[in-house]
Amino acid sequence: MTHAPSAEHAKEPLLSRELRKRLFVSGGIGLAILALALAWAYFLYAGRQVSIDTAVVSAPLISLAPTAPGRLNALYAQEGDTLPANAPVALVGTQVVKTKTAGLIVKVDNVLGAQIAAGTPVVTMVDPTALRVIGKIDENKGLSQIRVGDAATFTVDAFGSQTYQGVVDEVSPTSAQADVVFDISDQRPTNQFDVYVRFDSSAHPELKNGMSARIWVHTL
Repeated sequence: MTHAPSAEHAKEPLLSRELRKRLFVSGGIGLAILALALAWAYFLYAGRQVSIDTAVVSAPLISLAPTAPGRLNALYAQEGDTLPANAPVALVGTQVVKTKTAGLIVKVDNVLGAQIAAGTPVVTMVDPTALRVIGKIDENKGLSQIRVGDAATFTVDAFGSQTYQGVVDEVSPTSAQADVVFDISDQRPTNQFDVYVRFDSSAHPELKNGMSARIWVHTL
């Protein structure tokens, strides 16, 4: 004998459909809110990012020179050598010219027999631990947003899209005037400032003095 479904059983599919509908709508609203939140976060992040297209990996040059004039009698270093502190690099007259710190030799005056004046460099080196990425930015392209301590990322042309991490170490207090093409007579010149980004050079020995780079500063 077949029994007709009770009113309670008849309501179950209807309730189930209604519940699924509500869950679907709630889920859609949740996804929309999440998408808006992500879009807003991206907008804020992008708005707080300053790009510096012209940059170079660099360290201060250390010039090694005799304190007295003399003939360049010998050279004990070549470009590309990595030397410890207090290592002899040249003999000028009777004076042995030595390194002041450990570092990489980047230039050697190899004209043996030449007369060298006091204070004239015969060898130039850099301290790899002092390497930083130095970018040049126009004063009206976000300079006012950059602060010492801001996080930064950068890429190096030699390594494509590989990204490196750093921190803004210094913003130059003075500018170097950029070349400007004047379209109108009252246009003011735009000056450029240097932004220095420190990074862990010991973790990235592949980064060399003179490599071209690009910087993104993530301002607060």
